[in-house]
Amino acid sequence: MADWPVYVINMDANQTRLARVAEELGRAGIAWDRLPAVNGRALSAEETARVYDAKANARRARHDLVAPEIGCYLSHVRAAEWLRDGGFEAAVILEDDMRVTGDLAGVIAGLQADLAARPGEWDLVKLFSFKPVALSGVRQVGPGVSVGRPDRVPSTTLGYVLTRAGAEKILACVPPIFRPVDEDHKHFWEFGLKVAMIDPQPIAIGEQETTEGTVGESRKRMGKRDGALRRVWRNIRYQANYRLHLALSRGR
Repeated sequence: MADWPVYVINMDANQTRLARVAEELGRAGIAWDRLPAVNGRALSAEETARVYDAKANARRARHDLVAPEIGCYLSHVRAAEWLRDGGFEAAVILEDDMRVTGDLAGVIAGLQADLAARPGEWDLVKLFSFKPVALSGVRQVGPGVSVGRPDRVPSTTLGYVLTRAGAEKILACVPPIFRPVDEDHKHFWEFGLKVAMIDPQPIAIGEQETTEGTVGESRKRMGKRDGALRRVWRNIRYQANYRLHLALSRGR
């Protein structure tokens, strides 16, 4: 069975993060490739307008995207392109602030065997969630390791496995983008994605300091410019639409 590539998304300026993730993956015995992240702050207004649909954002997202969020999404698009163009069956996509907390190599091997035994069973497997996630249709993919369908898709792209079929589904829809990449994963029905989750999760959040600042810092600054009522209304509308369409997708 051919090995899956492991892509680590990393900004050029964030060398400390790169060194840390190199140590983490080295100890785990995992070979990997650095995927240069897109710097959203460096995009011109014209470049941003080509990839970001502000009108769709205003209608369907809960907040305007800040430049780092746009760059983050485009970095994950680049990972999907690398996977598709490389002709691989699947790839492991990691962000550079992750740390290894379990048998990541064993999880990857288990998912390789699972996909070989059940082609098309899933397009994307999340490796991490901030909150506990209930799984259905659970099956074992290794000693003490299971995969199943999450009751809700975690709001994070810290680490996941993406198949080539899943990459093609995503790339058929984006760009343009209008929501953060993790929220688009939550709206899996819009892409026709089959999303699964691993248990127990083999990675966790690591050190967060960056050279260029974080998405959260940029969003806080934007939040101060937006009116409170506008923020509340957009969030209520977003949550209502999400829950409705999630329920409809589960009933199909």
